[in-house]
Amino acid sequence: MAGAANSSTRILLVDDEQSVQTLLTYPLLKEGYEVVAAHDGREALDRFAEQRFDLVVLDIMLPSLDGIEVCRRMRSRSQVPIIMLTAKDDEIDKVLGLEMGADDYITKPFSVREFRSRVRAALRRAEMLADRPGGEEPIVVGELKIDFSRRAVRVRRTELRLTYVEFELLAALARTPGRVHTREMLLEQVWGDSAYRDSRTIDVHIRHLREKLERDPGSPEYLLTVRGVGYRFRDKEE
Repeated sequence: MAGAANSSTRILLVDDEQSVQTLLTYPLLKEGYEVVAAHDGREALDRFAEQRFDLVVLDIMLPSLDGIEVCRRMRSRSQVPIIMLTAKDDEIDKVLGLEMGADDYITKPFSVREFRSRVRAALRRAEMLADRPGGEEPIVVGELKIDFSRRAVRVRRTELRLTYVEFELLAALARTPGRVHTREMLLEQVWGDSAYRDSRTIDVHIRHLREKLERDPGSPEYLLTVRGVGYRFRDKEE
């Protein structure tokens, strides 16, 4: 049963291996979270439809429906944080998961300490988003418009399809135009912490954002590199 400190926090843990279920359930229960198990993709969607969850931990390799498809269907109806588990260090799996709307991923094998850190960060990030005041005015710079209430981005009259993480990264930079952000600062702002994370993850997401956003990704107008430091968003005066 969940402990009193986090008794309202419910986590859906989706993995077809009972050994993994047992290994990951124990530290979650110890933290005071309620854990609901699912062992394949269809069961995961059934449990998700039945209850409200604060976090989903989702293995990519699942019977009946794989984790990528489960993630896509969950994200189409909810902004619940999703952490994906992958058994192989495969960049394609990671990119697909993020494109389908996952917030984070962990490559097996991983330590229980890393797992707990990622879970805490995901829940903390969701809490920060919920506490963010509504009615934030859109940002318009040149041909770019960022609409926070709709989580929509338009550039050159075309609406972009951004992942959850890409939108959060763009928003973090755009809210403070001209300010230089280190990779560690962006990890903290987007994921809630920088523990157990490769700062080069930011470079990958910036590259993907530029490919979608910029007219010429090699000569960006909006997402600018500050060599040796990090990134900044174009100042309105530029």
